[in-house]
Amino acid sequence: MSAEKDKQGRPIVAVTGMGVVSSLGRGKAENWRKLTAGISGIHKISRFPIADLRTYIAGTVDFLPESAAGSSVLSETLARLSAIEAVEQAGFEPGNFGGRLVLAAPPVELDWKNRFALDNFARQHWGSDCPPSSYALLLAECRRHKYEAFFDTTQFGHIAERLGRDFGTCGLPVSLSTACASGATAIQMGAEAIRRGEKRVLVIATDGSVSAEALIRFSLLSALSTHNDPPEKASKPFSKDRDGFVMAEGSGALVLESLDNALARGAEILGIVAGCGETADDFHRTRSKPDASPAVGSMRAAMADAGIGIDAIDYINAHGTSTPENEKMEYLAMSTVFGHALPHIPVSSNKSMIGHTLTAAGAIEAVFSLLTIRDGIIPPTINYDRPDDTIPLDVVPNRSRQKPVSLVLSNSFGFGGQNSSLVLKAYKI
Repeated sequence: MSAEKDKQGRPIVAVTGMGVVSSLGRGKAENWRKLTAGISGIHKISRFPIADLRTYIAGTVDFLPESAAGSSVLSETLARLSAIEAVEQAGFEPGNFGGRLVLAAPPVELDWKNRFALDNFARQHWGSDCPPSSYALLLAECRRHKYEAFFDTTQFGHIAERLGRDFGTCGLPVSLSTACASGATAIQMGAEAIRRGEKRVLVIATDGSVSAEALIRFSLLSALSTHNDPPEKASKPFSKDRDGFVMAEGSGALVLESLDNALARGAEILGIVAGCGETADDFHRTRSKPDASPAVGSMRAAMADAGIGIDAIDYINAHGTSTPENEKMEYLAMSTVFGHALPHIPVSSNKSMIGHTLTAAGAIEAVFSLLTIRDGIIPPTINYDRPDDTIPLDVVPNRSRQKPVSLVLSNSFGFGGQNSSLVLKAYKI
């Protein structure tokens, strides 16, 4: 690899800024300190009533004024906070970024807070002339009055449009959702833009969608942990007694640039996005394909894109959701790809501490992977008290580990067969 091009003759994709918010706190410093100390951000929910819920714990972000304002508002706030940190670290003015924006955001709908508000307005305005049903009432009220602020929160591209304007990005902002692979997909789209010749891209992945309705939906899929007490012990990836994931909130942001552009302006290089791999399958809406072939394909594609073999990977930041079936699939995929080398590669899951941040997970975990490279500290998989003999991995159990790391494979596997893997690399002069 030369100073300007990768092995395939393409511009090298450098990371020059990073930002993160999770249930552990705001900013890289606080998150990294707690993550490497094995501290959990999972707690009992206080934002809304939890009576009769089977699961009443989550990794909610409760320390912001917007935390109870609804999923759209919170998702936008989380995105803005992580982006400010990333853009400022990269040395740009937050209002004058001048590059493209790629945003991974959760699917949107009119949240219950706004539904109740509309219902209340309607009953006040219509009085005795109220239509007979609540749905008819809402339709009649929306015909009678404009509620543009409510309407905006139901538009998938609304958050990206506002962020693009506020950060001074250029071109049409891209909004995407590929389930739990979304954050990694956004990074791949940003990397592809750099390889096409764009100078810089702001990549953000955000999710502030923990609600009673969301918990009920995932509970109906039998996907959530019901280990409510103590909350911090609920997320236990790769453990024999794992019983489901813990829903969580957060945001991760990265500034991607061509290496040429970053060096020309004297930016600090935090790492390299060396490879991206993505596959999809139509096996099931939620279940993983039993032979793990799509996950195998995404990992192999990422390493091929980076021009490396299996012996080059120093650490795998696993998808590791704490769901029984998914981790059997991920282990099968990793053992298929790495074979004899797998027992010698540390494999840990950030989700054991921050929960599953869904749309945001791939970007948040990419930030943590780059911090692992920076400091030579591998975050642990906490709550690993009952090893699963069918998944014989070095999961960095319960305590972080000091180890030089130059190349990380970070996996994100989503419902609906969305699979994305990233190879993140140390920058060496």
